[in-house]
Amino acid sequence: MSERYIVAIEIGSSKIRGAVAIADEAGMVDVIASEEEKLIDSVRYGCIQNVDVSNAVTRVCERLEAYPRLDEGKITGIYVGLGGKSLSSKIVEVSTSLPAEMEITRQLIDDLKTKAEALVPEGRDVADVVPVRFTVDNKTQVNPVGSYGQQVGARMAVISCIPQIKRMLRRVLGERLGLTINGYIVRPLAEAAMALTDDERRLGCMFVDFGAETTTVAIYKNGTPVYLVTLPMGSRNITLDLTSLNYIEERAEEIKRTSGNAMPQEGVRRQLADGIDYTEVNNYVHARAAEIIQNILAQIEYAGMKASDLPGGIIIVGGGARLHGFNDLLIKQGKMKVRAGSVQGPIRISDGAIHPAMNLDVISILLAASRLPEAECVVFPASQDNDARDGAGEDTYETMYEGEDEDESTSRIGRGYEEEDSPRKRNKKKNRHPDDFGEEIDPNDEEPRRGSRGSLFESLRSRLGRISTIFTEETDDSFKD
Repeated sequence: MSERYIVAIEIGSSKIRGAVAIADEAGMVDVIASEEEKLIDSVRYGCIQNVDVSNAVTRVCERLEAYPRLDEGKITGIYVGLGGKSLSSKIVEVSTSLPAEMEITRQLIDDLKTKAEALVPEGRDVADVVPVRFTVDNKTQVNPVGSYGQQVGARMAVISCIPQIKRMLRRVLGERLGLTINGYIVRPLAEAAMALTDDERRLGCMFVDFGAETTTVAIYKNGTPVYLVTLPMGSRNITLDLTSLNYIEERAEEIKRTSGNAMPQEGVRRQLADGIDYTEVNNYVHARAAEIIQNILAQIEYAGMKASDLPGGIIIVGGGARLHGFNDLLIKQGKMKVRAGSVQGPIRISDGAIHPAMNLDVISILLAASRLPEAECVVFPASQDNDARDGAGEDTYETMYEGEDEDESTSRIGRGYEEEDSPRKRNKKKNRHPDDFGEEIDPNDEEPRRGSRGSLFESLRSRLGRISTIFTEETDDSFKD
């Protein structure tokens, strides 16, 4: 297949976002549609709490199916992002000994991954296994496949989550909506794979996904993630702080997005506008943003590193990262360079209404899914064009003689050699004409006798003779004209 459709669903604490892309053989991912639906209290800290989320997913899928480029296609399979406060990593060491010096194969590496999965604590589901370092006969190897050795070791980061995350996704998407989950994709790793440059991953950097209720931190070194953790705090904590100023949550969220600033200017006089004291508002915003940043920076120490070990700096994505002044406060407190992550790689966005930064999460899932084995996501209705591609419109033996069954006196090549039990033979036994193949049929005889081969040749000779006569007459007429 030259191209295929991919559908991704990201279920967050504040919204559900879905997107459709077309991936071609060259690896280019063309994002053709994106839709989202707001959520309130149905998902907490990345885990579904209410199966009514299925209604929101249905609305998202229906709007995606309405896009012209889906050509009346029906979404039947999806790739789902995994996140939430329970998502974390564990570094494990595994090894195997071979009976003699042998070639290291892909199967052997897969066996090491299986060993690493078994080391995850009981009661947690494995989301992904990411190799950090390989050794062959105690020598470090970037890619051991194809090398020779007797002792193979690996350090791997095993990403896991609580079983409830996947269980609720299966209930909502599979059982209630009948959608096939083609794969679970760890969203922070997919985002980092797209937003980070190779130099940042190799030098060492911190990737931060600042969401509504959770903040995920992943630390990369030497090209691989060596640490991942999800903090149970996000931009919604700032919104809830503002509700103490006697605003409902929706109004507090609006004030935060439009006028909130994590870096309030000191010494500025109190300003009142529309009855809102923005100085007091920004004091709340600054205090909570500073607390979240302190927890983000503390992960460097928990990973056993220092800021100087991460010259690539901090790359931040997520809705919370769009808070005014947040990145400036992060630079001030962390003494590290900070940049906003963006959509990178073989991505093309066909719909101008799709904002890349605001859809980075679901776009990263599409890109990650395009690199997995092909699975069906969209089913299209049967059409005449499809029938033609399947050969229905070609001049085959069956179509050339279609309609001649009504006149059984017309011979067909090979008719005398049909199998006795074939469907065509059974359907025509009771309706055969006495002249077929020169046989005489007794109306009371359910099994007529087969005509002789000579009769078949006589019938063919007669037919070919009539065709020759017609051709000769038409040719003569053309010469006369």
